[in-house]
Amino acid sequence: MKTAYYDSQFGKIQMKYEKDTLLLLKAGVNVTEINEPSPFTDYIYRQICEYLNGERKVFDVKYKFNGTDFQERVWHILENIPYGEVMTYGEVARKIGSPKAVRAVGSACGKNQLWLIVPCHRVIGIKGSLTGYAGGIEMKEKLLRIERFGKTHNM
Repeated sequence: MKTAYYDSQFGKIQMKYEKDTLLLLKAGVNVTEINEPSPFTDYIYRQICEYLNGERKVFDVKYKFNGTDFQERVWHILENIPYGEVMTYGEVARKIGSPKAVRAVGSACGKNQLWLIVPCHRVIGIKGSLTGYAGGIEMKEKLLRIERFGKTHNM
């Protein structure tokens, strides 16, 4: 597994990958390993820049989940929340057939290791509140604003 780092408006972006498969994508990290960018990570970074500039709605990236069966069921639902739309934690819980697992859905969202690609920022509280986001509420709000208004944000 290799690691690459890129600059963004949300701090350093970290990518862990093997060949042409993304294993982890995080923002706001500290550089802790050797930077090993590749044409594959450059390609992902270009897509992230396009997304943050309001120019891209769908990512074209091969990736692999690494979680429990429950977490992966949640993440598969998140993959299918359309750009610019949101879903509540309760709606996600119902979609996976576990309507009482709202807190567990929140926990699974918090363990999502594929920032932006698997859009956990599109999951909100029942009354529209922007609750619980690993990158912080400010980041969640900015991402939803990009999707809603297509605002340009420079990397």
